[in-house]
Amino acid sequence: MVRIVLLEPEIPQNTGNVVRTAVALGAELHLVRPFGFRWGDPRMRRAGLDYWKHLKCVLHDSWEAFLGALPAGARVFAFSARAERSLYAARFARGDWLLFGPETRGLPAEVLARFPALRIPTPGPVRSLNLAVAVGVACYEAYRQIAG
Repeated sequence: MVRIVLLEPEIPQNTGNVVRTAVALGAELHLVRPFGFRWGDPRMRRAGLDYWKHLKCVLHDSWEAFLGALPAGARVFAFSARAERSLYAARFARGDWLLFGPETRGLPAEVLARFPALRIPTPGPVRSLNLAVAVGVACYEAYRQIAG
């Protein structure tokens, strides 16, 4: 389906909830270190329930290692509350990479300059959605487009 990428996730429960979304959609999950928690944190494990055995997960030791693992021609969409283009203006395809930044900082400017940046519209008075919610919204929009 798609590949979900979390760059330096900070909150273990968010990562666990993203695991559930990845498994539900058959998506591959890529996690880029450093993490803001210890791998195997019980809060992360608990949020992922008993779905871990079904997870397709790749751990990358750094941003540079992740970039080195990207295949030529990979389509990466960077999600940011600061992006101008709406998620709903994008056309997703099987195999796309959906990239999300750390909960407290979001993606750095140099990453947003490198890849097409998308935002999830939030017409209410919030700055951004919770990471796990944002991943769910984006992934299910990609799924809707791809699966028809």
